[in-house]
Amino acid sequence: EKLGVPVIDADLISRQLVQPGQPALQAIQQVFGDQILTAEGALDRPKLRSLIFADAEQRHILENILHPLVHHTIEQRILAQRDHPYVLVVIPLLLESQQDYQWDRLLVVDCPPALQRQRLIARDHSSPEQVEQILAAQTQREQRLAMADDVIENNDSLEKLQQTVKRLHQHFLALARA
Repeated sequence: EKLGVPVIDADLISRQLVQPGQPALQAIQQVFGDQILTAEGALDRPKLRSLIFADAEQRHILENILHPLVHHTIEQRILAQRDHPYVLVVIPLLLESQQDYQWDRLLVVDCPPALQRQRLIARDHSSPEQVEQILAAQTQREQRLAMADDVIENNDSLEKLQQTVKRLHQHFLALARA
């Protein structure tokens, strides 16, 4: 984004779709009950996370509610950015979503599994058991890397990461021109 590239983030879209009063939240509430709401009527993310990662069937039900809505919103936002050389669409669980996305390239941001676990615990305040459930629901690292057109290794300093992103940005600009 700092380089002027439009970034469409599926997680942010998903969060917008489940705000109080939104149809997606109402659909989720109908399926999972009031237990997944806070006292204020917002989605209780930790409660829903523990529910869906403990039961694959429940996770698939949630995905069937949210993924088509997220997919549609992404498509609309891409169309709105047609005048840019390229757009980045950030979908953490792209390979797991089973949505029919059509991309020119697949970029994977990767790090060693131990670092991934540390980051999940720090970000979500998840227990080690929950982290293992989350990782078990994801496509295996080797498969993600094999499918990638481009890979960013995110296991070093922020400065090195920024240099890698700038190089990749120039590469993407060249591909867009071609």
